Amino acid sequence: MSYHDSTSADCENKSCSGIKTVIRPKAKDIGGFEVRRALPSIEARTVGPFIFFDQMGPATFAPGTGVDVRPHPHIGLSTLTWLVEGEIMHRDSLGYAQPIRPGEVNWMTAGTGIVHSERTPDDVRAAGHNLLGLQVWMALPSDKQEVDPSFQHYEAADIPVVKLDGATVTIVAGDAWGATSPVSVYSRTLYADVRINAGAALDIPASHEERAIYVVSGSVKLGEEEFGEATMVVLREDEVVPVNTIEGAHLALIGGDKLKQPRRLWWNFAHTDSAMLEDAKNRWKNGEFAMVAGDDEFIPLPDR
Repeated sequence: MSYHDSTSADCENKSCSGIKTVIRPKAKDIGGFEVRRALPSIEARTVGPFIFFDQMGPATFAPGTGVDVRPHPHIGLSTLTWLVEGEIMHRDSLGYAQPIRPGEVNWMTAGTGIVHSERTPDDVRAAGHNLLGLQVWMALPSDKQEVDPSFQHYEAADIPVVKLDGATVTIVAGDAWGATSPVSVYSRTLYADVRINAGAALDIPASHEERAIYVVSGSVKLGEEEFGEATMVVLREDEVVPVNTIEGAHLALIGGDKLKQPRRLWWNFAHTDSAMLEDAKNRWKNGEFAMVAGDDEFIPLPDR
């Protein structure tokens, strides 16, 4: 699935100092729940290694219903899903079957190619449930695009939490505020879940080359500009950016080293070489990827 459906506003005045651009992705129904895609967009194709950023939900599923993302392939990237509410069962062509719950990390590296599915577990589906989460893709460095596929799971207790004055920061992947996540990233990465208390402020350090904040809930002020939920604010480089909130806010903070080579994207594939995208298309069309054991369904290659 791919679409570019957002609005932006560039900030050049003192009232929004520290802001490079603003992305307000529109909601798109993908069959029972809404997704907002902030990256890639016309305004910002990437932020650090992040080449894809989706908000899933919030959604409420009645008993007997849930998410059913059929088996599909990836190359050239790593995926990470961070849930706020709900539960999703991951299954892949390496043989892993691992549920992901709020606070946990499933880290899947596609490399030369992997196939996975994402579905609501049977017990959760039967009871009905809420779902809210973020899903990101991170491009692998140019010299790591052909690594063997792999999968790691990290329990919530493994993910470091930093307590600051008026804020709590969970270091999902990469490093920030002197803490480093155990997630085995391939390049300098910043991915943090940030909760700012009502009336508090937080300075976003300039410790990473590229940075952006995404407002999951609540609202924040940067300078005199206020930004509400489902908004991504890409920050200027080399500037410490103060973030203030009156009622409190839940943010995702992403970033890292700028990609040295642009990525070509087609469907679920990412690579610096368009020939590798064509190769992946043909492999999927011809049934040459290893499949997910026990799941006979799959998403066919799109026409475009």
